[in-house]
Amino acid sequence: MTEPTSRSREIRGSHRAAGLLTLLEALVLLGFAVFYAYEMVTGATEHLTVAATSGALILVFGIGLLALARGWARAADWPRTPTLLWNALLLPVAWSLQESGRTTIALAVAAVAAASIVAALSAPGRRDEADPDGDVVS
Repeated sequence: MTEPTSRSREIRGSHRAAGLLTLLEALVLLGFAVFYAYEMVTGATEHLTVAATSGALILVFGIGLLALARGWARAADWPRTPTLLWNALLLPVAWSLQESGRTTIALAVAAVAAASIVAALSAPGRRDEADPDGDVVS
C-alpha cells in the first residue's frame, strides 16, 4: 500500500479545540446510550420500544461524532460542515432546555455548541492555505 500523495497538514489549535469539543459531545451521547441500555436491562423503563429507539438513535449520533472528532484530529477538511450543522441544531435544544427550567444544562449545551462553532469556523480549510508557489490549494 502506498502513502497518499497529498501533503500532510499541520494540526492547529482550532483543529484540536474542535476535535476535543466534538469528542466531549460524543462521550456525552454515548453515556446517554449506555443509560438507555441500562434502563432496558434493569426493566426501569415502562416503554421498552421508546427506550430502544432512543438509545439506538443516540448511539448512531455518538458514533458519528466520534468520526468527526477523528477527522478533526487528523486535520481533515470534511468535519467542518457536519460540525457546524450539529452544533447549530444544538442551539434550539439549549433554548428548549432553558424554557423548561433547566437553565444550568441549557447554558452548558449553548456554551459547548457556540465554542464548537467558533472552533470549526477558525480551523483553516483547503482554500485557506497556500502552497509554496503562492497558489491556493483547491
